[in-house]
Amino acid sequence: MQLRDKLLSGLVIPAHPLALNQERKLDERRQRGLTRYYLAAGAGGIAVGVHTTQFTIRDPKVGLLKPVLKLAAEEASNKDVVKIAGVCGKRAQALGEVQLAADLGYDATLLSLADLKDESIPDLLVHAREIASVLPIIGFYLQPSIGGRILPFEFWRQFVEIENVVAIKIAPFNRYQTIDVVRAVAQSGRAREIALYTGNDDNILLDLLTQFDLGGARLRIVGGLLGHWAVWTKTAVSHLTLAKNHSDTIPRKLLTLAQQITDANAAFFDPAHQFRGCIPGIHEVLRRQGLLEGRWCLDPHEDLSPGQAEEIDRVYKLYPHLPDDDFVKEHLDEWLG
Repeated sequence: MQLRDKLLSGLVIPAHPLALNQERKLDERRQRGLTRYYLAAGAGGIAVGVHTTQFTIRDPKVGLLKPVLKLAAEEASNKDVVKIAGVCGKRAQALGEVQLAADLGYDATLLSLADLKDESIPDLLVHAREIASVLPIIGFYLQPSIGGRILPFEFWRQFVEIENVVAIKIAPFNRYQTIDVVRAVAQSGRAREIALYTGNDDNILLDLLTQFDLGGARLRIVGGLLGHWAVWTKTAVSHLTLAKNHSDTIPRKLLTLAQQITDANAAFFDPAHQFRGCIPGIHEVLRRQGLLEGRWCLDPHEDLSPGQAEEIDRVYKLYPHLPDDDFVKEHLDEWLG
């Protein structure tokens, strides 16, 4: 399948974490093990070098961007999965990162505009076109509360005209802004070319169940590119299948399941403390499953927020149908071998 067809088919795409040892150095064995886990769980793609991978990997003193991208590319080589590399920064940095991704065999780039907060809409579009000249791009509407910026309908309406746009990750955590993106794609006439993916952690399953009807133009959010799906990935694959199989009539139990997923996400992503514990929260779940040795981040001050471990305990107890711990336990030695 071609890239557009794969994305339009609807995929589970985990945002890849960073595996560190106690010295906060790259744990290559566990980094590879994470990728193997996602592929075995049925993920249709991986996104590497994104927020969940920690932006500090780009610091020259850390120097982990290329090694981490390379490890994931090697594990996913000869696999029928979409390899996505995160690209951020201003023009020179972004062009360097997208060229690195292209050299390593990545299929597309997730383009963050978080570092371009003061740029005008025309300048943002020029930036996007430059990156799209190297690799197909996935637009990214990042919620302002964690570093994104408001991107009005007018931006998205022009962005979707860029030929090499293949998808958009919608993650403003805001229904009005989510509809702005959907409406822009609908009006462009490119709904069969540009795939819509949810990054709305507070609305994952409802996004996947919703049919948007914008005056006769009917669109769906077909998949997700999510840090939430970096854990319990096998279950996430089953949830996407449920959404695809109930595209017309939605059983009440799926609405209940949607609430439970959002509650679990709150434990992992720590909105109670402005998402400060989101990466350690993901790491803690992976640590409990044995995929990571610890929940260490590159920043030694980045850890779970007060009460977050207890929140993770709570959702484990309340929703035993959400974890995929048995699947991980069965294959862990194989993935870490």
